Amino acid sequence: MNTFHSNIISIYERKGKEWLDTLPELVAAIASRLDLRDLKEVTNLTYNYVLSGFQGHNPIILKLGLDHEALTRESFALKCFAGYGAVKVLVEDNGMLLLERAIPGISIKSYFPNQEHKSIEIACGVMKKLHQASIPEGHNFPHIKDWLTALDKDWNIPKHYLQKARKLRDQLLKTAEPDVLLHGDLHHDNILQNGDEWLVIDPKGVIGEPAYEVAAFIRNPIPELLNHDDAPNIIQGRVTRFAAALELPERRIIDWCFVQAVLAWIWALEDDCDASYFQQLTKIFDVLLPFND
Repeated sequence: MNTFHSNIISIYERKGKEWLDTLPELVAAIASRLDLRDLKEVTNLTYNYVLSGFQGHNPIILKLGLDHEALTRESFALKCFAGYGAVKVLVEDNGMLLLERAIPGISIKSYFPNQEHKSIEIACGVMKKLHQASIPEGHNFPHIKDWLTALDKDWNIPKHYLQKARKLRDQLLKTAEPDVLLHGDLHHDNILQNGDEWLVIDPKGVIGEPAYEVAAFIRNPIPELLNHDDAPNIIQGRVTRFAAALELPERRIIDWCFVQAVLAWIWALEDDCDASYFQQLTKIFDVLLPFND
């Protein structure tokens, strides 16, 4: 069983199994209705079923998922980021998105590990552009503080990590810069080349300070980063370069990296997924902290 299937069944159980079984019929019906052709699964499927293809002569991405609320929020975020470096939403339906496909669509993951400096330069440019988008009135995007309430529960995570994450979270939220609309999961696979520009895909859509955005990139790609012999030094180098390019304190970036590693660990436990990657990351960021509180 591949990662996508195991994730869907782990999270949705019987409902997930039934949905997986009906996917071929569902895709065929959508393709007929929207005049789609040459549909092919993309690689590295995780929580949504994603295919590339064409609508007429236009390259598209078809995305299907069981978390309809998340797809609706993703679509809204992409529309809010329109003109600020995001792919376009072509059609939205219940549990389905039809999106513009970036061409050639090469992700910035291809820059790892030999073009670290260039990848960070690109990522910083993408972030600066995205964060110019206005927060829409009457939105239903969560705030990062809503996500971070998960830290307050008891988890099968060493107590000192949870306590430190809670303390850092409270300090960071209290001293945060003004809120912007964040992508919320801006890692390597979500930054794609489109001609001479770079576009983002798969935004979570969350409100918070710009410094929060950096951590997802710093802890990726999964699992290639931690499989690299020099992972701690690569991570430290990223912190230094992001701090310089975005004019942020290194300590603030490391603090957010630690908090988000623990949060990702929690989410993995919630979804009954392998949490070992985030456990390793938490240890690395803990060591990188200038001092242990």
